Amino acid sequence: MDIRPILSTLSRHKTAAALIVFEIALSCAIICNALFLITGRLERMNRPTGLDESHIVTVQARGIARDENAAAVTQSDLAALRAIPGVVDASISNQIPFGNSNWTSSVRLTAEQRDPTMSVSNYLGDHRLLDTLGLRLVAGRNFTSDEIRDFAQMNLEGNVAFPSAILGAATAHRLFPDGDALGRTVLIWGDEPTVVIGVVERLARPGNSGSTSSYEETVILPGAMSYASGLYLLRVADPGQRAAVLDQAMRTLASQGPTRIVDAEQARTLESMRARFYRQDRAMAWLLVAVSIALLVVTALGIVGLASFWVQQRHRQIGIRRALGATRGQILRYFMTENFLLATIGIVLGMLLAYALNQLLMQRYELPRLPLFYLPIGALVLWALGQVAVYGPARRAALVPPAVATRSA
Repeated sequence: MDIRPILSTLSRHKTAAALIVFEIALSCAIICNALFLITGRLERMNRPTGLDESHIVTVQARGIARDENAAAVTQSDLAALRAIPGVVDASISNQIPFGNSNWTSSVRLTAEQRDPTMSVSNYLGDHRLLDTLGLRLVAGRNFTSDEIRDFAQMNLEGNVAFPSAILGAATAHRLFPDGDALGRTVLIWGDEPTVVIGVVERLARPGNSGSTSSYEETVILPGAMSYASGLYLLRVADPGQRAAVLDQAMRTLASQGPTRIVDAEQARTLESMRARFYRQDRAMAWLLVAVSIALLVVTALGIVGLASFWVQQRHRQIGIRRALGATRGQILRYFMTENFLLATIGIVLGMLLAYALNQLLMQRYELPRLPLFYLPIGALVLWALGQVAVYGPARRAALVPPAVATRSA
């Protein structure tokens, strides 16, 4: 189709054409960045932790007064928790993904090293922690009972040193890029060497501290926590039993040992903790979806309104073209092509605006750079939207009878 008549017509309606081009450009810029932000939120919300999340529940008990025999009470608690029907295993740790606590420490490779190689999140637990959490050991071995240290006693003695450690795969790769971490020594929490005895496939940090690249930089240390400073972790056989197990676990802890508080608010499934932890990200993603949909609707209405106005204004012109032999298909293609040209100009400007908007977001909010493949996605969405929106007015134009249009002159 010859586009010269289209360009000639648009040149006589510069203001209206400029408005629709600007609207499409603005929509393209916002939608490209919104899609990028939504994708980032979804990826963040769906990051794996390495744990068997659907089978894990947590419960906490806090003593009302200081317990001189907290270690023995903790072991008695664990034995009672493992005896609950439906519980596969139970352990205790200082922290859990999506929890409020995040223990970190620096890691050095030699005592002479002044600056640490990296900072890691520290999980403390006994030899049953890996099985309780469902962690996958990809190299080496688990802790033995002889390697477990009473963390409370270590603090009292002022000598916090662990004989062994199990690294997350991301930690092992960063410390030992050659891929051979087993048997190597690291310095954690002091100058005493700690031997790497195992590597787990994945273990996420609690919270979102640090950069995205450090999300899985963790280490597991053989430290036995007491109930007063740790949280109990239970792995159930059937996810459908989690509520019943939690209820029984709270009653068990309340009846065990000294008088203490078992907080029902802290008796949760790991899946519910994930949902609660990412509720703001979920709300932001839905907000961006709503804004994008609203913007697309407004853009579509603008295209429909402008196309309808132009059809009305060109009623006589359409009738003359029909009288001269133009088919309905040619009239339809005319308006579709006209809208395609306007959309293309708007999309090109929108891509430039999208890049500029992303640069601003990078500077103000430290967001990553917008990948280029989001630009053609936004372009395709707006091209399709423009063609769908203009089809109705274009079809009405194509149905104008030549005789009626000529008499209206």
